[in-house]
Formats: sequence, structure tokens, C-alpha cells
Amino acid sequence: MLHEKLKDYHIILGSGSPRRQYLLNELGFEYEVRVNNDLAETYPEGLSRQEIPVYLAEMKARAIMKTVPPDTLLITADTIVWLEGRVINKPKDHADAVSILKKLSGNMHEVLTGVCLMTSDWMHSFHASSLVWFSRLSEEEINYYIEHYKPYDKAGAYGVQEWIGYIGIEKIEGSYFNVMGLPIQKVYHELKKLLGE
Repeated sequence: MLHEKLKDYHIILGSGSPRRQYLLNELGFEYEVRVNNDLAETYPEGLSRQEIPVYLAEMKARAIMKTVPPDTLLITADTIVWLEGRVINKPKDHADAVSILKKLSGNMHEVLTGVCLMTSDWMHSFHASSLVWFSRLSEEEINYYIEHYKPYDKAGAYGVQEWIGYIGIEKIEGSYFNVMGLPIQKVYHELKKLLGE
């Protein structure tokens, strides 16, 4: 079992996301949370949409790895929403959230998560991609969601596991958990390969 192999490591999740913490909890992992809030989430121009979240996950990992003990297994991740050839960031305020959700309404977008697994000896990164179809949302539904769920910490201004996901998402092609913020099945299987399971 992977859990036996992981006993050799002090696991750190480099993310303050409650969704990512929930998913690791459900795997039965014991871990510590560490977040570097001083890191600007910027990336070089010219990266492909797949490279952007991987670059950001690796940047987070390198920053946190400097401060951890040598027996650490560090897990970092970054999720982006990609629509019509560009990244849709976290909303700055209510008006921005409305604008983003109006763009997603009635459209298909892509959710990409980059994951970095790192120890003092190696680093392994990968990404997962899911396609998400939103039904047409009314202005009242958009405003209700933003007022009640305040999705300002979420790429694309929504959480798939919240009210808007129940009423608005018609179809997902790919991992649902990736849309939540961490492709947990892929994390599990990549760790199995890395640790010789």
C-alpha cells in the first residue's frame, strides 16, 4: 500500500485551499499545511496553457522547500481556468466575478491543474485537464451565487462543489476532482509510480 511507503516522509501540502485539504484528507493522508503568501502568482509570457499551472506549482514548491526538513514530501498545485485563448484569474471583486461568470455562462471552458511532487532528492510535475460545460445562467442566479458563496479565492469565480455547480454545470469531460482543484486520482497513482508501488 502507498500509505506504508509514505510513512518514511513528513508530508506537507503547500496550499491553503480547503478543497485540496479535503481531498487529501479523504485519501487518509496525514500532512501539514504550509503556505507562502509572499509569492506573486506570475509566469513568463509564451507558456502554453498546460505549462502555466505546472510552472506556478513548481514555483510554490521551490519557495516552500527551502524551509522544510529533509524527509519532507511536498505537494503543491495551481489551477487555472482557460477560456477563448486566455487565463481567467480569480475575481478581484463582485463586479469582476459577475463579468467572469457571464463569460462562462452557456460556454465550454478548460480547467487545468499543475501538480508538483518534491523531496530533497527529486521533483516530479504533471498536469490534468478537464473540459466543463456551463448552461446559460441568468443574472439573478449569478448574483445569488456570488452574494452567498463569495468565490473570490477561486479561479474562474466558481466552485464546482457549490450551488452553482449543482444548477449550472451540464457536463464535465475529465476529472471532477481536477475541477475542484486537485486531480487526486492522478496524484495517488503518480506517487505509487515514484515510490515503487
